[in-house]
Amino acid sequence: MSNQTIGKNGEEIAKTHLEKMGYKILEMNKKFSRFCEIDIIALDRNTLVFVEVKTRKSDICGHPLEAITKTKYNHIKQGLFIYLQENPKYKKYRIDAISILIKPQFKIEHLKNISL
Repeated sequence: MSNQTIGKNGEEIAKTHLEKMGYKILEMNKKFSRFCEIDIIALDRNTLVFVEVKTRKSDICGHPLEAITKTKYNHIKQGLFIYLQENPKYKKYRIDAISILIKPQFKIEHLKNISL
């Protein structure tokens, strides 16, 4: 299975997880530039949530969340501000991260309101 396939499968798992938690999915894989794509944009009650999803087959090369660098975080913020300009009705927002680890044991972690 390619890394791209693993990533897409992880995004679908994260989407299902968020829906079970009561989130309304607004957009998936929203591209703002060649540097900025937000995996999931969802609504958690009245808060707009920008979700970065990281999926790994195993933790041999580190935890999935370690792949969210300061540069990646800043690109997410750029996309977030563009989205808010295009959708001024949203006043509250946050950035969440979801990590999915497939082996040795399947595990999902959802961190809310991350910052670097």
